[in-house]
Amino acid sequence: MHPRLDIAKAAPAAYKAVLGLENYVQTSGLSRAEIHMIKLRASIINGCAYCVDMHVKESRHDGLSEQWINMMSVWRESPLYTPRERALLGWVDAVTNIAGTGAPDEVFEALKVHFTDSEIANITVAIGTINVWNRICVGFRTMHPIDQPAVAA
Repeated sequence: MHPRLDIAKAAPAAYKAVLGLENYVQTSGLSRAEIHMIKLRASIINGCAYCVDMHVKESRHDGLSEQWINMMSVWRESPLYTPRERALLGWVDAVTNIAGTGAPDEVFEALKVHFTDSEIANITVAIGTINVWNRICVGFRTMHPIDQPAVAA
């Protein structure tokens, strides 16, 4: 794979607009864990290697467990996640795959049990924002960095 273009250079105003959404999400009141959950799960669904790499590293940096991170791709089959996290993940899946799901009422109702209307609005903006980033990175073939392997002592 070869990078196609750098949006920050090709269209600085567009890049700045997406950064504006990102800045809103970061200050929206959602917890760091909720933001990581939204970003990592959507990036997994969208097959965005750049974003999966980034959000795994950020989740790890913020103290989330390896198991919590690793099981994100199979969350439905794992008892690891709380009912609140499961409701959030269900909404991430439904909104990210909206053409196929239509954002079903039962998924939204499960979310309402755990989150306020304001939180749901912010969660949905966060889902939309990471989906924009995923489409930019996948569409333009943004390459994730290759980590240097650890050297055995």
